[in-house]
Amino acid sequence: MLFLVRQDHAPHECPLESGGTEALHADPKDVEGIKVLAAYGSYAEHALYYVVETDEYDAITRFLMPALGRAHAVVTPVSQFMG
Repeated sequence: MLFLVRQDHAPHECPLESGGTEALHADPKDVEGIKVLAAYGSYAEHALYYVVETDEYDAITRFLMPALGRAHAVVTPVSQFMG
């Protein structure tokens, strides 16, 4: 299944000076069952977007675990309709 994940954080929690965006997610290579197809940032909004593929919702939780207590995530199942 495909999921669109929007992850945002408050400006005072911005990881820019403390590890960058990588501080807000696990390395996908270390998370069994997840494939990150695309990742985008809207830095003025302090938001990151991931398109991920997984058959296991818990894999998304493991992927986002480093941001627990620092960021908010909305996970939406999606379908491809172009391309």
